[in-house]
Parts: sequence; structure tokens; C-alpha cells
Amino acid sequence: MVDAVEAQDPQRIGSFAVLGRLGAGGMGRVFLARSPGGRLVAVKTVHAELAADPHFRRRFAAEIAAMRRIGGFWTAAFVDADAEAETPWLATEYLTGPSLTQAVTAHGPLPESSARLLAAGLAESLTAIHAVGLVHRDLKPSNVLLTADGPRVIDFGIARQVHGTSELTRTGHLVGSPGFLSPEQARGDEVGPASDVFAVGLVLTYATAGVPAFGTGDPAQLLFRVVYEEPRLDAVPAGLRPLVAACLRKNPAERPTPERLLELLGESARPAADDWLPAAHSALVRNRPGETGRRRRGRRRRGRGVCRRRTRGSRRRPWPARRLRRPGRCRRRPDPRGRPLPYRRRPDPRGRRFPDGRRFRTRRRPCRSRRSRRIPACRAVGC
Repeated sequence: MVDAVEAQDPQRIGSFAVLGRLGAGGMGRVFLARSPGGRLVAVKTVHAELAADPHFRRRFAAEIAAMRRIGGFWTAAFVDADAEAETPWLATEYLTGPSLTQAVTAHGPLPESSARLLAAGLAESLTAIHAVGLVHRDLKPSNVLLTADGPRVIDFGIARQVHGTSELTRTGHLVGSPGFLSPEQARGDEVGPASDVFAVGLVLTYATAGVPAFGTGDPAQLLFRVVYEEPRLDAVPAGLRPLVAACLRKNPAERPTPERLLELLGESARPAADDWLPAAHSALVRNRPGETGRRRRGRRRRGRGVCRRRTRGSRRRPWPARRLRRPGRCRRRPDPRGRPLPYRRRPDPRGRRFPDGRRFRTRRRPCRSRRSRRIPACRAVGC
């Protein structure tokens, strides 16, 4: 969901007009923007403390140069960037599909057939990313978008060169998500392409089981489990369990490469139909709106068929009125809470009265007057 632009947010980033906020993380914020030609893009800006670091700017410029060579077949296509701006930013194609986290939360885990296609898509995307000398380092379900033609990998904000320096923390922020880090990332060792393969195993476990392979909890506990404990793969389908287990090996040298993953998947990863997701997940992809921004609420008009008065103390919407056959009848329905409605008091022909002196009402005629007194609830009836 896209949130409204706040007061401290920029109105324009480069040549793009900001429409809303897509999210924020430890490295920066992501905005939904529109290009001069009317296309929607996702623009990511870095935090001010990172923008003031010359080393980070040089590394950010190197990543931009590498991302220009990544194809947009399984990733969000590169649009534009500026590493020399006061606040460095990076613009990519805006994809309207939901993330894997949103799809699994809304409709449950994916079946084995869809999970195999997801694994093939992730392997192809990592092949393209590693071919230009990049390591994603933050591959997780929220960074995998499900589109009509397959999964897409997004958010290269902490991607780095394969032969660059490795740092676990910077300005107090953890580089990556604790539940989806590789053991070498958790220890602060050198990070290579095998780290992204470990993340593929974690993503597949979440997609098929609905829960992370190392559970949830405190970040320190998650890092300990990633380094020293074995993943929980009981809920993973039996056909995918050997492949996932190979990706989640502690030793990076023992993990398969993305090309080897494609070989292990083989012909089973090819879609047999145009729709590669189950019906419920496909509906979520089709019904997800592309145009967002500030949410507007239309004005509810008062007209015929809607009661103009509310029950005292109730916050519910006005009750819909029914068509009237005779003029003069009340348009309101009985109070669902059992409270009496106002009626006009009419004298009883027999002259009967209540003990307190009030007269009996024999003719049940509703009253539209606000000043009318209420009769006891035991004799109140609806119109």
C-alpha cells in the first residue's frame, strides 16, 4: 500500500514527481513517483548520515554502474540514478504485483508447482545479478514481487560488488534482515554469490511452509540459529526438500550455484499454463491497483432512502430506509440495541394511565419530532 506524502518528504526527486511513500528501511526510503512521460517508477533515496559518507557515495556510484548492465527480465528494470546529488537516489521500474510476504499472508503458502517456478525465477535473476559482479545480500520474501509473468527481485539498496569490502553493521544498522541472512553475513565474513543462494533456500521455505526456516524472535536469537542450528524443513514439500536443504548448507562452498539450481529443477520448472500461481494468489495479482497515492473518500450524500438521524450514542452508519407505502410513516428501523424510539403520545379511549400518570398509547404511530418523549422499551415497536 502507498502512503501519503509527509511534510518532510521531497516533492520532486530529479525529474520525477513524488506521488507517495512505498516504504522505508535501514538504508533509506522508497517513493512512488511519476516520470515526465507519465510512467510510474520506484525511487529510493539514502539516509542523510549515509549520504555524508564519501566512501558510501563511491560504493553507491559503483553499484549504479553495475545495475545499468542488469536486464529487467527477472528484476525491476533500471531507469535513472544520481550518486552526486545532495541525497543520492536510484529509480527503477515500478511493479504492481504484491510481494511474496503479502501473498502468503493473505492466501497461505504456495503449492509445490508454483514454488518450483518461483525457484527457477529466483535462480535466473541471481544469474543476471552475479554476472555483472553484484551480490544482492538482502533477498527475502518482501523483496520478491509476484507478477503475472513470474517473480521479480527488487531492492538493491545494500547490494555490493563481489570483491568489495564486507561490513556487517554501519552507523548502527544491520546490513540485511536477521531472519534471512546467511551464516557468513551473520559472522561478518566475506560475502559472495553463495550468500544469495542461501537466501533462496530461506525464501522457498517461507513460500511453501508459511513460516521462516529459523523461526521468529529477537534478532540476536535469529543470528545464533542461522550460524549454529539447522533449519526447520518439516513443512516443505518432499519434492523440494532436497533442493532447499542443499541451498541452506552452512558451508558456502557446498551450496549449488544458480545455474546448478536450474539444472536440478529441470523440466518441472517450466509452466504448463499461462497462470503460474493458484487462483487465489492470481486474483491478488490482478486486483492489485497500479495507481495509488493519497486516499480520497467520497462524500456520502443524504438523499432518499437514507435515514437522516442517528440513534443517540451510536457510531454506526445511518440505517438504510425502506420504501414507504403511506406518507407520514417513520423512515427509521428499530434500534438493534433494543432501545426505544420516540413516539407521539396519544390518549387512550378508555382513559387508562400508568402509575406515574402517563397515559397508555394505543395507536402505534411513529413521530418525527425530536422533542417527543420516549415510552417504555417494553411497548416500543418498530415502524
